Amino acid sequence: MANATEAPASTTAEGPTSHTQNQTPRLSPYQLRMLHGGIHGNRVRNLHGMAHLEAWDVRRQLIRIFGFGGFAIETISLDLVAERETKQGDRSRWTVVYRAQVRLTLFDTSGRGVAHYEDGAAGDSVNQPSLGDAHDMAMKTALSQALKRCATNLGDQFGLSLYNNGSKDPVVKYSAAHPPEEWKKQDAPQPPEPDDPPVQAEPQPAVPTEDTAPARAPRPEPQHARPAAQKPERQVTLVEFKDKVTRVWNNLDGTRQNLLEAQKTGLADEVVPAGAENTPTRLGELLKNRIAELEAAKSSERSAA
Repeated sequence: MANATEAPASTTAEGPTSHTQNQTPRLSPYQLRMLHGGIHGNRVRNLHGMAHLEAWDVRRQLIRIFGFGGFAIETISLDLVAERETKQGDRSRWTVVYRAQVRLTLFDTSGRGVAHYEDGAAGDSVNQPSLGDAHDMAMKTALSQALKRCATNLGDQFGLSLYNNGSKDPVVKYSAAHPPEEWKKQDAPQPPEPDDPPVQAEPQPAVPTEDTAPARAPRPEPQHARPAAQKPERQVTLVEFKDKVTRVWNNLDGTRQNLLEAQKTGLADEVVPAGAENTPTRLGELLKNRIAELEAAKSSERSAA
């Protein structure tokens, strides 16, 4: 669903000069070199076997290649699709879904429009104790996914190769509109290669506990009161738990522990996308299948030894 106004084939020198102000917009050799390069493995995250980019990292790479003010992100539409309340005792849990349509516009170093892309996505927030947090997370997810889909039109630096079964190897490699002689010059200075640490997920809002709840006036303590009940442990959210699952995905003991925790907290019945086809699967079944895989692999290693 992407609409693009492509840049012309030729490029100018690094930045505009007085006699190029009225020419058509162009990308510089530096920009083209970066766009033709493969994605650095530290920028790719793996969640439930699926390779993806974080939205904040996509924005960072847009700044690196197109500069501060070199792109614009416009929300064309943001619509509430569903809001569902589920009662758990005397408390409510909220599931919210939003749909977003986003436009990404690029500019050259003179501020002239180079291209624009439009795409959409839906985002949800499941089983949240706060209605406000549920709306906030669902909106941000939809907007972030739509932006990432727009940016894939810029090629491998923005995750296009990941659609090729999660591969980090470049899939574009060559563009007839921008032949190598325009940007791949051996005597030209090369753009810096940032030494980035592995990309981490954005922090998610914590579930409110008694410690963060609004203060109330203390009730008078009755005589011969029974001992105060032990404060319940903080309930982990589905988003936080999925991140825990990802961190120990290849560790048998850690995955077993996650299964026990999922069964104890009720998260085992939550439905999550799994596999290359994003097939809806109960989290408990996903963990059981992974444990079986790890146990089989461990058994094979013992046999080989």
